[in-house]
Amino acid sequence: MRALILLAALMLSAAWPAAARECGPDATQMDLNDCAGDGLRKADAALNETYGRIMSRLKPAPSAAQSLREAQRAWLRFRDGECDFVTIGAEGGSIRPMLVAQCRQQLTEQRVAQLRRYLSCQEGDLACPVPGGG
Repeated sequence: MRALILLAALMLSAAWPAAARECGPDATQMDLNDCAGDGLRKADAALNETYGRIMSRLKPAPSAAQSLREAQRAWLRFRDGECDFVTIGAEGGSIRPMLVAQCRQQLTEQRVAQLRRYLSCQEGDLACPVPGGG
């Protein structure tokens, strides 16, 4: 029975409109956690879009695509581990989900910027692993 109640609560919270969330000074910790989660979801969407664009360009180079795939998996493990580490002081606290999401969002935004630079390399740049799109 508890599992059904928990499932219903999760479904309701996921369906709750983002605009109804209070992300300002009067927000509850749950609201702040949700707002931080929204920021992380946006950063993840940008990461997935950018990663997909690079993988499309790497179709003619399967070894490069595999190398990026492995690097991205390792980067995700790093991001999650790093954020677990830097938020260890809040372990067990209601603020920790917000801190973890904010950390992951920041690192994800940095990764997006790094990947986007690969999409704008100059022709002939041997230090750039992604061929120009055009």
